Amino acid sequence: MLYIHIPYCHHKCTYCGFYSLAGHRDIDGYVDAVCREIELRHPFSPVRTVYFGGGTPTLLSATQLGRIVRALRDNCDLSQLEETTIEANPENLTPEYAESLANLGFFNRISIGIQSFNDKELKILNRVHNSRQAMDAIENAAKGGFTNISVDLIMGLPYQTVEGWKANLDRLTDNAAFSSVKHLSCYELTVEPGSILERQLQRGMVTLCDDETVGDQYQALQSWCRVYGFEQYEISNYCRPGFHSRHNSRYWDRTPYVGIGAAAHSFDGQRRRWNIADAEAYIEGCRTSRAGTPFPSPTGARVPSWASNSRNGVIPHEEELLTAKDAYNEYVMTSLRTVRGIEISKIDKEYLPQLLEKTEIFEKEGLLTIVNGFIVPTATGLLHADGIAERMFI
Repeated sequence: MLYIHIPYCHHKCTYCGFYSLAGHRDIDGYVDAVCREIELRHPFSPVRTVYFGGGTPTLLSATQLGRIVRALRDNCDLSQLEETTIEANPENLTPEYAESLANLGFFNRISIGIQSFNDKELKILNRVHNSRQAMDAIENAAKGGFTNISVDLIMGLPYQTVEGWKANLDRLTDNAAFSSVKHLSCYELTVEPGSILERQLQRGMVTLCDDETVGDQYQALQSWCRVYGFEQYEISNYCRPGFHSRHNSRYWDRTPYVGIGAAAHSFDGQRRRWNIADAEAYIEGCRTSRAGTPFPSPTGARVPSWASNSRNGVIPHEEELLTAKDAYNEYVMTSLRTVRGIEISKIDKEYLPQLLEKTEIFEKEGLLTIVNGFIVPTATGLLHADGIAERMFI
């Protein structure tokens, strides 16, 4: 797994908690730095998925994206590549740009950050595009050659009613390219620390939906998905059969991955590493860096090789070694967000009795059940997965 972070945006959305920068700044320099980091941190084990996220990757020109793609082809083993995704904002997906993306011959999946088809809701979110551009973006992607399109929507927006949420789903259904929409990510609006939204709430400028309304919106989404053939495989993710996000699914089962770019995270099975969340410092670090000795891989572990870093004058980053407790808690948290649930055989014997004891409590509450060696959230349990996981932590 390989993730490429592009931090630049037109401007900051109210709900965003990711590392991103409003304005274009030194994009060429950043592309050079990304290519340099790819060179420094190879060789990678065979890469099966690549994901360009942000920020807004489609602020880059096709030429700039092509430079990164060439660096990947020159330095990575792509012989087993299954899925290559790029995130896109509707305002960038003109017919010409969508075609230029397809012509790179690399991306086979596109994820469009629609968030809403309602202009008033888009204004609350501080999104750049309007509802017409949102509709056009899906059609342009399909006409450009993308047959695997994912759409992001947000429920629980300030002042959003259940009927308003249903109207968003209906607009998606009415799109001329709806048959090319194979995947749907529907997130409940969350208040990220330090976000514009958090400040607006503190000042009383907006009011969030109450829990009952969000629950009703979630039920409306479930009904819509059943009608149109979308299967839920994670608390916020739905797909037509066979079109789950292979990349994101591997995050949830703790598959090792490499993150490239400012603030990008990596995981080798035992350690987490994250690059500095400062684009200028990242660019300078890549410019002055040199290849170091790869991190040693744990015995018997199937992990990517990472070039060492600041100790050898390379890219500034931090890292942490996860304890057995950390690994357990992470696995419980990510697994309970999926319809597959927790595989009991993967739980350390030290923690198993406590896990089963807590599972029994949630079984009685109708939130969890045990099926074929897995602790699986019920439909109601899935909606409360994060809270359940927190109560099951060691």
